[in-house]
Amino acid sequence: MIFAGKRPNNLGVNSGKLAPCPNSPNCVSSQSSSSVHSIAPLSYSSTPEEAIANLKSVIQSLPRTKIITESKDYLYAEFKSALMGFVDDVEFYLDRKANVIQVRSASRLGQSDLGVNRKRIETIRAKLAEVK
Repeated sequence: MIFAGKRPNNLGVNSGKLAPCPNSPNCVSSQSSSSVHSIAPLSYSSTPEEAIANLKSVIQSLPRTKIITESKDYLYAEFKSALMGFVDDVEFYLDRKANVIQVRSASRLGQSDLGVNRKRIETIRAKLAEVK
């Protein structure tokens, strides 16, 4: 657990927004306008309730994940790397107005993530598409 780092205190949804990404390139967010951090939100064609349930089961199917916080429109999970135990904080906000799931995936430590956060969200997106 040497590389776990401390859980950030700025997580959660604030006025319909997830926390902004830091300046470091080890974060992606569907609510960021920066090309370095920007990623498409997750879409769904089911009911919002089914979408969040499907998302939860996809997250739980991935290795070394733990759901920390869960509410009707929000999921927060920690993803741990296999090798060094680095922890990434990954948030999902069911944006009912926009009919999408906003995402934010950020490494706690280090500068670069070698594209891990972006890959993770794309893996989740692909797995969600299989559920439909």
